[in-house]
Amino acid sequence: MFFYFEFKTWLTMMRLINKESNKEKRRKLFKLVGVKTPLRAIGHSVCFLLDVILFPKLWFINVKEPVFIIGHARSGTTLAHRLMSGDERFSVFRYYELLLPSLLQKKFVRMIAWLDKCYLGERLEKRLEAWETRKFGPTQHIHKMGLTIPEEDDLMYMSSCASGFWATKLPYMDSLDFFHIDQRSAKERSKMMRFYRNCVRRQLYINGDNKIHLSKNPTYCGRVGALIEAFPDARFVLLYRNPYETIPSLLKLLHVSWKLQGNTSQSMQNSTRVMINLSYESYLHPLTVLERYPSTRFAIIEYSSLISAPKATMEAVYSDLDIPITTKFATFLDAAQEKSRKHESTHTYSLAEFGLDDHEIYNQLAPLFTRFNWPQPQPCVDSKEQVNV
Repeated sequence: MFFYFEFKTWLTMMRLINKESNKEKRRKLFKLVGVKTPLRAIGHSVCFLLDVILFPKLWFINVKEPVFIIGHARSGTTLAHRLMSGDERFSVFRYYELLLPSLLQKKFVRMIAWLDKCYLGERLEKRLEAWETRKFGPTQHIHKMGLTIPEEDDLMYMSSCASGFWATKLPYMDSLDFFHIDQRSAKERSKMMRFYRNCVRRQLYINGDNKIHLSKNPTYCGRVGALIEAFPDARFVLLYRNPYETIPSLLKLLHVSWKLQGNTSQSMQNSTRVMINLSYESYLHPLTVLERYPSTRFAIIEYSSLISAPKATMEAVYSDLDIPITTKFATFLDAAQEKSRKHESTHTYSLAEFGLDDHEIYNQLAPLFTRFNWPQPQPCVDSKEQVNV
């Protein structure tokens, strides 16, 4: 029931920040990592302790058969998550609830929201909407975010210095590893997952302990084993999309964030290469782990089918996970199906922009190209070679 904080990672962050040549950037990062983050962690720790005193029912909340949606970033995990969130049987974290993980904090925010609606004419809500526009505006066209929108569980680790979201602020991916949780010691995995389970219990307390926790996290591709250890009855939904689209899309999102913070081209280049290698692992690691746990239920979604036929895709997913579809959710899927007909993607990304070529990606992920029938690269032909017909 205690708050989780990775002191070793925090010290590494401080050491890396201290090496920053840009004085202004170094000052801002020291303020964020060295001052704000520990203070937030202390505040969360106090609230976590108060939770177990003020809400004794929390001790009896159990997490049953949670569903984890995972896949490489930009592979459709957000769409799948928001579709399944339309099923009222699921419980999800909203953005603000991840930044304020204790029950005391969540209840306080809900009380303020009620007072604002009933007595203040929603003035606070309007100010928060303006803040959202400033905060998320530069990347909204790539990934829509908002305080009350369901978001990735991994955000709850921000104040713990253990979240993959730190990669958007600190391009030191060759020195910071938020991905390979399955490779950590059993003790470290247990400590990290115990905190996660307790955060989920708090969310179920406030949303309803009869609900099923629903999570989506691309970074969790590296902790499938740890999740099964913590939740033996867990179920998984794996998203797959052509990596020619997902990898440059993720890198574009990261580069936008890094450039806004004034990072050097060298640090960005080093982290880009690390992220490319992690991308390959994100595609391969989950299935490798699930092969070791044959009793674990999971479903696979190929992105194009989710876009073209969301209802049929969700029906197949629910069948694989052994979850019956209610009449109400079926109606929700009908509406999603109608909306999908109007979907058009306006984003194009270049592999060359990030020093990539289609042959490298194909060589790393060839079995998946075959499995999902993704277009394969044209063979390279040396102009000096004679081609006999």
